[in-house]
Amino acid sequence: MKDFVAELTWRGMIQDIMPETDAHLMEEMRAAYVGIDPTADSLHIGHLVSVMMLKHFQVCGHKPYALIGGATGMIGDPSGKSAERNLLDEATLRHNQNAIKDQLSRFLDFDSDTPNAAKLVNNYDWMKEFSFLGFIRDVGKHITVNYMMAKDSVKKRLSGESSDGMSFTEFTYQLVQGYDFLHLYKEAKCTLQMGGSDQWGNITTGTELIRRIGGGKAYALTCPLITKADGTKFGKTEGGNIWLDAERTSPYQFYQYWLNTSDVDAEKYIKIFTFLGKEEIEELIAQHREAPHQRALQSRLAEEITTMVHSKEELIKAQKASEILFGKSTTEDLAELDERTLLQVFEGVPQSEITKTQLAEVANVTDLLSELTGGTIFPSKGEARKMIKGGGVSINKIKVGDPNDAVEVELLQGKYLLAQKGKKNYYLISVV
Repeated sequence: MKDFVAELTWRGMIQDIMPETDAHLMEEMRAAYVGIDPTADSLHIGHLVSVMMLKHFQVCGHKPYALIGGATGMIGDPSGKSAERNLLDEATLRHNQNAIKDQLSRFLDFDSDTPNAAKLVNNYDWMKEFSFLGFIRDVGKHITVNYMMAKDSVKKRLSGESSDGMSFTEFTYQLVQGYDFLHLYKEAKCTLQMGGSDQWGNITTGTELIRRIGGGKAYALTCPLITKADGTKFGKTEGGNIWLDAERTSPYQFYQYWLNTSDVDAEKYIKIFTFLGKEEIEELIAQHREAPHQRALQSRLAEEITTMVHSKEELIKAQKASEILFGKSTTEDLAELDERTLLQVFEGVPQSEITKTQLAEVANVTDLLSELTGGTIFPSKGEARKMIKGGGVSINKIKVGDPNDAVEVELLQGKYLLAQKGKKNYYLISVV
């Protein structure tokens, strides 16, 4: 066995760990699980830490279980929450489960015939058989209310100023999650549960159930909740979560998120969100500290994680899109962008709208860039002519040579022209 705990330790991925967990894992192949809340049909990057833990677990020779919380998703986990969440129906949960498995397959090996192939399970499959009376008789009687009240997740909700208290449904969440651990302990010899540090209370309730009902010993390991150096929430932008689904967060936006991380965060994230080795990461950090302006660390981080989540092909597209703003791209690169990425790259630049008839009838490029676009690009024909003659104007990355040239470039995506004035001033013209 490779030393799983040692691997996570140098990567800064351990917050709390039960004593003797490392020795337990070094004895033979073990099984461990992480619970994933199926409240959406995509994971977001907040889930990635737990997924990376499962991947490292598998690489170290152990068997990972990804548990989709179909039953617990119908309740809602109070950990880290200030209000009760919406509950989901079974059809939605099944759809979300299938989508999540597809995403997990990019990280975990589910299909090989090796003993440590990953397995996906859904706690709804065993919880749906329980009656209320059966659960409180067979499970609930083993854990005292005092024990449950002592958990931080419960205490914070009950003492919070803005809280309306906690429903009985949410209060029992830790029992349901604890039973998951007991079930997997019995059925799959699963002896370790992992998760974020806010899950410690729920996880240790499971180890207690295993001790009291299963008559065995189980272990717990949590990773730190990821934070950003500037105090803003990790994985969030003005547009919301950074999702793994390309339809929710495009590969370009995904790549940009990692590319724009701070130096402090990049040093932390490259250990957590890539599988690069210790020596290579230390060398990258040293290089970055010598020339932080080159942002080599952020570039490598963005490359590794975009390739892993999307593909090498999508990485290359995202890189080409990113280079457009820095003047290193070609007309061909611009033409290859899909409409969504084009609009994302030039989000916030001044925009004008003209009709196809106006474009067909405009006399020359000078008129287009001044009068026809309402002075957005050039306030006067004279200023437009002067800059064109100086070689400072291009349309769709093709330099305009003469103020009297006709507008003969092809529309991007059949409806856009990109005007550039100087090196950094872009204008998007919509042709409707």
